[in-house]
Order: sequence, then C-alpha cells, then structure tokens
Amino acid sequence: MVYAHSQTMVSPEHALAGRETPIVPTGLHAVLGTPIVPPFPAGLERAVFAMGCFWGAEKAFWSLPGVYTTAVGYTAGFTPNPTYDEVCTGRTGHTEAVLVVFDPAQTSYAELVAAFFEHHDPTQLMRQGNDVGTQYRSGIYPFSDAQRTQAEATMATYAARLGAAGFGEIATEVVAGGDFYYAEEYHQQYLAKNPYGYCGLGGTGVSCPVGVLPPG
Repeated sequence: MVYAHSQTMVSPEHALAGRETPIVPTGLHAVLGTPIVPPFPAGLERAVFAMGCFWGAEKAFWSLPGVYTTAVGYTAGFTPNPTYDEVCTGRTGHTEAVLVVFDPAQTSYAELVAAFFEHHDPTQLMRQGNDVGTQYRSGIYPFSDAQRTQAEATMATYAARLGAAGFGEIATEVVAGGDFYYAEEYHQQYLAKNPYGYCGLGGTGVSCPVGVLPPG
C-alpha cells in the first residue's frame, strides 16, 4: 500500500520500525535566542499543536507574547524517533507538529489555542491547502485535563462561528500529549532562516474568541 500523500492512517503493525537514537537539535532558537530542548526554566508550560506544514506553524507562535521558545517535530504516531523522510512516507503515523513553551503568567493556553485555530483551516481533513497526507492533519495534544478542557471548549465555540460563516465541521483531533520527537536541525525556525521559504498555511478569516465557553 502507498501511504505517501494518503489520507488514510497507517496501522501500528504496518508502521516503520524507527530507531532508539533521537534527533537532538543543538542550536538556540534562531529568533528568540532561547534553548529549544529541555531543561526549560521553572514555571513554564508546554503546548503541542499540528496545523499543516510545521515551518509555517512554528512561525505563527514564536512572536506571540509570553512564548519562551518553539520547536518543530513529530507527534501522535507509532514510529520511535522518526526522520523527516520517514514521516513523509505516511508510514510513521505522525503529524508535523510545533512545540510551544510558554509563560502562563504572560499568556494563557486559551490564547495559544485561539492562535492555532486562526492560523489554519481546521475543517480540512488530513491536509492543509496543497499539502495532502496524514502528516498534515490538524491536532491539539494537551498535557493536562485543564488543557484538554480549554481546547475542547474553544473548539466548540469556534465550530459554531465557522458554521455561521459557511464552513464545514472541524476535523481537528484532540489527543493526549505523548512523545514529541524533534525534527532535524534544518527544519527548526526554517522560515526565519529562509524568509522566502514555502508556507502553505492559510486561515479561514474567522476570528476565534479566547476564554469563551461554547453555546449550550
């Protein structure tokens, strides 16, 4: 079976084997000058989102107030320590993701979720624009019950706004945060290093409210 560009998830038994050795980027954040791998300063929290090509997804977050650092990688799949080439085959089950490390005293998780929804089209299934495949699926990966509750509440509210604007149903998956595998060094802050690089993300133009409970 051909999985590249497929909108069908690979099963665990057909996923690539991967490896024990992780990819560990060594440089500082190209924009913020902060470390992109742990340990991070005490009091900071993590968020992980997937919204299409991770180059543009990372850029959407690194300039937001309260964001300490960002990094790109792979999550929600089956293959341990995958490479970019492996993820592109569609046989690892991962989606391209961005890790956001933020200061909850300066910004809220809800504000990050709102930015996530506004910077892509969450109604597209297993794709964003011309980027097609399971690696481009939309996802939120909460690390706590509080994050999950906020994500689901914001998604319900935003779904109502999208529906009123004529869009279809949200296809975003909300799955408990698990392993985040760092992508290769050259992918980190790619659009800062390559200002004219490709970015296929585009929002719906519908604003997402922050901290508002869904109608019900």
